[in-house]
Amino acid sequence: MNVVKKEIDNRYDFKGTHVVVELNKKDMVITIEVDSDMKMKQAIDVLLTKSMRQGLEANCFDLSKDMVPTGKYVKKTIPVKNGIDREAAKKIVKLIKDNNNKVQAAIMDDIIRVTGKKIDDLQAVIQLCRNGGLDMPLQFTNMKD
Repeated sequence: MNVVKKEIDNRYDFKGTHVVVELNKKDMVITIEVDSDMKMKQAIDVLLTKSMRQGLEANCFDLSKDMVPTGKYVKKTIPVKNGIDREAAKKIVKLIKDNNNKVQAAIMDDIIRVTGKKIDDLQAVIQLCRNGGLDMPLQFTNMKD
């Protein structure tokens, strides 16, 4: 979030304009408040670009809500998807188990833990999840490091 604020502060097209970008960590919501619709589109573009460089997928932001005009400013709230809900987790585990890899998948709260003896099997599962057409943002961490 700080990277987005720095970029907006340094950009020439945002100089001297009202731009507020806030992250509510409790509700996982980003609030953007700017002068016009055009500036809103540019601010969202900066948010997506910088978050992708940080390793987040663009579809973890729910951009479906419309902009709300508040007086002379335009405000938009963007919910951030965090974790995996139960139904999606079951779908992913079923996809992994149907592939017949020598790995075990377990649902732990809002994450899925996949264990296996060989790193090649785990990498095959990562490729399966990426190419499985799941339509959700996924992140992978290696616990063996």
